[in-house]
Amino acid sequence: MSIELWIVYLIAAFGLSLTPGPNGLLAVTHGARFGFRSSIFTVLGGALGFFVLIAVSLAGMGALLLASEAAFTTAKWLGTAYLVYLGARLWRAPAPFVAPASSAGAPLDARRSRLFAEGFLVAASNPKGIIFFAAFLPQFMTPGASFPTQLAVFGGTFVAIEIAYELMLAGLAHRIAPWLRRHGRVFNRLTGGTFVGIGAVLATVNR
Repeated sequence: MSIELWIVYLIAAFGLSLTPGPNGLLAVTHGARFGFRSSIFTVLGGALGFFVLIAVSLAGMGALLLASEAAFTTAKWLGTAYLVYLGARLWRAPAPFVAPASSAGAPLDARRSRLFAEGFLVAASNPKGIIFFAAFLPQFMTPGASFPTQLAVFGGTFVAIEIAYELMLAGLAHRIAPWLRRHGRVFNRLTGGTFVGIGAVLATVNR
């Protein structure tokens, strides 16, 4: 890929990251509820999920989902179910309390692993993401370039942008923690309802 084409891809990837989606919302939610340091694991989990989607798309899974109604439907309902489950859990969650990281001790490590898993699953469970990358990436692919090279360029560029953007969201969200102590249940229900809504929209999409 020429440097000129990579710059075009960089701009396009930046615009894609700014598009509101489940992972950006999750970064805001976790940043506000658990603090910036813990939300880093959410962001990294989502970044890995996006990297996997790009790898799968480059490997041809996007074409499979486009060709197979059954494969697309199965992936769509799995993604829908997880987003609705996550939204319902947020809806029922108590008002968040953001404690200093140093005071959490050993349990914080287990929580961070859960945050990482949630970030990964939200990113990786959306079949439209695979199809989008399958349709988006070929415009920039260089014929004859190796799979590892293209994965490093496409995946590395997009993931770096996504990490920076979601960390910014998580950092800004943590600043509203004092407000959340007073209105945390409202925040949980708004974000939980939004996740359920995103899942509902995902359930209606077609190839």
